[in-house]
Amino acid sequence: MPEKAEMANKNPKKANLLDHHSIKHILDETVPEIVSSRGYVEDVRMSNIRLLMGSIIIVIALVAQFYKKKFPENRDFLIGCIALYIVFNVILQLFIHTKEKNAILFTYPREGSFSSTGLVVSSKLPRFSDLYTLTITSADPKSISAGRPVELTKSVTQWFTKDGVLVEGLFWKDVLSLVDEYTAEPKKKK
Repeated sequence: MPEKAEMANKNPKKANLLDHHSIKHILDETVPEIVSSRGYVEDVRMSNIRLLMGSIIIVIALVAQFYKKKFPENRDFLIGCIALYIVFNVILQLFIHTKEKNAILFTYPREGSFSSTGLVVSSKLPRFSDLYTLTITSADPKSISAGRPVELTKSVTQWFTKDGVLVEGLFWKDVLSLVDEYTAEPKKKK
């Protein structure tokens, strides 16, 4: 028995309770572990698109910086690079704003599941508030197999000790019950 207690306390997740970004970061890092324990595999396509766009932006900046000709001669080329840099940054920001929103996790459908859509897990922790909101929706809300969105709003004080250590057992229990609520069959009305 002491081995289990030692393993549980080996690497506790600790947050600065005065910094809401630190608290949200710890909770957002833990959610994917919990959701994947239910058989969902992370869909990294959105992250890959974001990384590709960022790489293109970096290449544009590097080409502009290390172009063979010096400034007065490469003026038009620099203007073109600056325009491309701005255009790709705007596209990247629009992608993040419209597709990702507050999402911290995208998943594929669960193996062996009848559902053809994965999950989108998003979170909010407003500034100067202790209420953490975790929302699970379908990756394709228009699909016939999409479940209704479910939401959990709870004070972060329920999951952290006074020293800022995350009580993972309580957080796991709450998130697992939210995942189970999402995947539960809807009750049929008579």
